[in-house]
Amino acid sequence: MLRLLILLALLPVFAFSQTKTDTIQVYSQAMKKNLKAAVTTPSTYQSGDQKFPVIYLLHGGSGAFSDWHQKVTEPGLVGRMAEEYNLIIVTPGVGPASYYYDSPMLDSVRYETYMVEELIPHIDKNYRTLARKESRAITGLSMGGHGAITLSAKHPELFAAAGSMSGVMNIDTRMWKVQEDFRKLRQEGQAAMLGPNLNYDGPGFNPYTAVGLVEKMKANDLALIIDCGVDDFLIETNRQIHKLLLEIGTPHEYIERPGAHTWPYWTEALPVHLLFINKYLKRE
Repeated sequence: MLRLLILLALLPVFAFSQTKTDTIQVYSQAMKKNLKAAVTTPSTYQSGDQKFPVIYLLHGGSGAFSDWHQKVTEPGLVGRMAEEYNLIIVTPGVGPASYYYDSPMLDSVRYETYMVEELIPHIDKNYRTLARKESRAITGLSMGGHGAITLSAKHPELFAAAGSMSGVMNIDTRMWKVQEDFRKLRQEGQAAMLGPNLNYDGPGFNPYTAVGLVEKMKANDLALIIDCGVDDFLIETNRQIHKLLLEIGTPHEYIERPGAHTWPYWTEALPVHLLFINKYLKRE
């Protein structure tokens, strides 16, 4: 009886261990460089010819494609989510403070083009994906939250749902609760990538920031989930986009809960996002 109980206790571990994570390199013709990504497939992917929905899970500033696999406080969380929801999870890597947009100033910062025209087609070509809007979603943390919300707003033909965890919903650093040296560093980086004369004030926000795309979000009718910790330095930018979306009548899930800009917070947030997003993904 003891042996049977031990075996039963180990069954979830055995099932989880059959998930597979590939580290791949994708060449960006737009930026003339290779970029890494991790692709996690569920155990059911290993046999048969079934096709799967895909979630793109984005990292934050100064992060890497491996962050979601190495920094979460629950080891193997990405694999568990891929297994539990029977889907593919892709964690791309991008530049350290590039915000997933195309810079009008620098050819080396064309991450919107990379995501939309290079990475997604590469994944659809090389993995058994359901290569359609209804079966694809995107979410991320911090800078990755900005990327997920802006990319989905600008390319609604690609995604059924989008999310942001502790996201930079406004790149206007005057709203960030940070030290002045960090604020200045980010301001200088934005000026180098976007030019010095962007409008950071409403109602005509610049199109490189999430709050500047709320009208598109209303027109696109995507499923949206936005959450942020009450002690996060970006909380005011999240409250701002929540208010703007409410004012124009755009449905969205908005969550504030205890927490800061930390991996324990994002570890808890990811299952919430997957639970929300999975409701909107269509399968075969």
